[in-house]
Amino acid sequence: MTGLIRFISLLAIMSSLPAVTFSQQSTCGTKVTPAGQQSEAVNQTEDDLTKSVQTQSNGTSTDRLFFVLPNFLTLETAQASPLSPHEKFKVVMQGAFDYVQYPWYALLSGISQAENSEPGYGQGSTGYAKRYGAAFADGTIESFMTGAILPSLLRQDPRYYQLGQGSFLHRASYSTSRLFLTRTDSGQAQFNFSETLGSAFAAGISTYSYHPTADRTLANTLNVWATQVGYDALSNVAKEFWPDIRRKLRKKK
Repeated sequence: MTGLIRFISLLAIMSSLPAVTFSQQSTCGTKVTPAGQQSEAVNQTEDDLTKSVQTQSNGTSTDRLFFVLPNFLTLETAQASPLSPHEKFKVVMQGAFDYVQYPWYALLSGISQAENSEPGYGQGSTGYAKRYGAAFADGTIESFMTGAILPSLLRQDPRYYQLGQGSFLHRASYSTSRLFLTRTDSGQAQFNFSETLGSAFAAGISTYSYHPTADRTLANTLNVWATQVGYDALSNVAKEFWPDIRRKLRKKK
């Protein structure tokens, strides 16, 4: 349920994007070209500049999904230098405690409170505070497990590399397949143990520690794990097509 709520919230953010005013970058040159060719050249220059700004020298990104959510482990390039364990923990910490996360979990907790999910938390300000803490802890533990702890131990690359070409179905299939296939730090293809085991460990830790006693069951743990994997699959699809959406919004502006 939590993953579905998050996805619905993402769609709500996307629907509000056209009302946002974006700043434009200007380029100038000495060669005079027809208007159509000049516009195309400017757009290409802006795209290249955006990529160079978003991809940092340490192999991470400054991009934000839908201009809001941290997207620091997504790259639009096919190759990048491997991340050290220190860099993996650093970028995950930046994303997990980004200023956007606090209102984000506040929104999720409010929806959870309205649905009275996990009734053991109760209602009122106390129930909301418990839901907020649990939501923040769930997201943070899962992020560290799949993006830093297991990738460091198993020497796997936690970044998502955008395919950027091909049909919609091909790219969507590629993005969801990254749940099971990833790169090692040396660039070799490998089963994505960090994602599958990391999300499972996170589900088990959260379920059997601070969640209500009535929900501490194997069935609930498996449900949380499946929900988290499903949400990560939707997130990968969004990461794959977000650069295309961003470019279209810029051209429309």
